[in-house]
Order: sequence, then structure tokens, then C-alpha cells
Amino acid sequence: MTKLSAATATNPTNLPPRYEIRRLTEEHIEWVKAIVLHSNMFYSPVWPVCYPEAKTARLYRGFGAVDYLIRHQIESGHSFGVFDLEYKFKRDESKSTGGKLYWDLKDETLDQDQLLQQMDFPLVSVALAYDGLHELDMEKIMPLIECLPLFGAVYHVLEESDPREAASWKPTGEKQVLMRNATSTRHDAEGNGIMKALAQFLMRYAAEQGFRGIQIECLADAVTKVWSQPPAPFKSTIVAEFNTQDYEEEVEVDGVKKKVKPFGEAKQRATKVYCELKPTQNGHANGLAPAAVPAVGALG
Repeated sequence: MTKLSAATATNPTNLPPRYEIRRLTEEHIEWVKAIVLHSNMFYSPVWPVCYPEAKTARLYRGFGAVDYLIRHQIESGHSFGVFDLEYKFKRDESKSTGGKLYWDLKDETLDQDQLLQQMDFPLVSVALAYDGLHELDMEKIMPLIECLPLFGAVYHVLEESDPREAASWKPTGEKQVLMRNATSTRHDAEGNGIMKALAQFLMRYAAEQGFRGIQIECLADAVTKVWSQPPAPFKSTIVAEFNTQDYEEEVEVDGVKKKVKPFGEAKQRATKVYCELKPTQNGHANGLAPAAVPAVGALG
């Protein structure tokens, strides 16, 4: 453990000694953008299926488009990342600076493996979050939605199918509800339980900070499982969900209206999970209304 570790006696990392959880700061923004975009564009169960062509070009376009979403959450002070203390740098230049991203945003010939090789830094996983009182500026999110149009659709559908009254859960002051947006682990570090350990660390952190709940939208079964089945004393509920393969929209073509499936061949359960950090005996803290679907047995 180094002096940069965010772990405490009451909130350990629960990871092998080679990994350390740290608070993310502005100096990490470029690395975080790279991890989030690389994992989503190439390894998400949704985006590579919906947008199979020119993935590298879309990733480069997203690099600028995602800046606001990443920056807003890191500047909130509630975003954390896992660093590999045994990471072996590929270039001497990277070692001298503690890590570096070498992407040339004009070279669209590179594939996912080549892009990963250019991510020469020890950050391996991120969990981004912001205080729900300080909402995202949707105008500043639009470039990302233009890059990934169905990104907006996911949040819209989950919002429309959420049965809760806003007053039952939305924050009225700071440090009430933590909003999670972006869970990503770089491909060469997957399968080590990092995402789960980081998620549970964030649950304990938020509880210690006084938050009463955490809300997260999930587009991967493993993420849904971790957040819908938190460790005691926390309790979670899946408050909204839909399957991408079942979702239809009505469009008009040559004056004729017809239904289409915009997610195409993508088959993924999308969920919105609310994790109660201060559950009462009946399972609903601070006036949280009973939710629609109990969070049990999400496959992952």
C-alpha cells in the first residue's frame, strides 16, 4: 500500500496486494477516457454489435465527446480507480512519467490489441460517480449521444419504465444519492474480481460519507449482479429493466410507419439498480417507495 491508497481500516480494498484503489484526479482523465472507451467500443455486449463498423474511428470521436461525462465525475471527488503496483511499462518514456497514453487520434488502422498496447499506464479499472444533487448538463452530454445514439436510448427507456416517484429517492441536498456512470476494466486485467471489489469499496465509501443510496445503470450482466446483490447491510433493488432484443421504436419510412429494433442483434439485459446504504427494517430507507422488481438472481 502506498500513501496514495484510498483504503482505510474500515474500508479495505479486498484485492491482492498488487492492486491499490486510489481516488481519481484530473491527471487521470485521459487514462480514464481510454479505458472507458476501449472497453465499451470493443468488448461491451452492446456497442460493438450495434456499431460494428469503424470501431476505432468511433472510439477516437468518442474521446472528445466523453470528456465532459468523465471530467464531471472525477471533479466530484467520488470516482475511484484500481492501480496495478506491479505493472510493467512498455516504454521508458512511460516509466519516467508514471504512465502515458500514446493514441494517435488520426490513425484509424489500429485494432483493439494495438490500441491496448498504447495504453501504457498502471490504471486498470475505474468506477466513476458524482453527487446526484449536481446533475449532468444534458447539452454537454449531446456529443456523446451523437457518437453513440443508442446510449441515450438506454437511459431514456430505463427512465420511462422507472415506476418510482421522483420525490421518493431523488436528493434534496448534497451527499444523499451517489450517481454511478461508467464502470470499466481494461481488457488485459479482466477476470481478477477487480470490478466487484471496487464496486463494494465504493458502497462502503459512500455509506461512510453519509450517502443514503447509490443509483447505477448497467449494460453488463456481471455489473448488474454485483450491484443488485451487495454485501450486508446494504440492500438493492432493480427498479427498471428491459432487454435490448425486445425493444422497438416506431419510425416513418416513405410515409409509412413501421416498428424497428434499433439494437439489432444485440442481446443484453439493461438495468437500473438502486442500492440502499441505510436500509430500514422494511427495506426502504428515507421514504424510498417499494420498487418494481426485487433484485435477486441477476445472471452474470
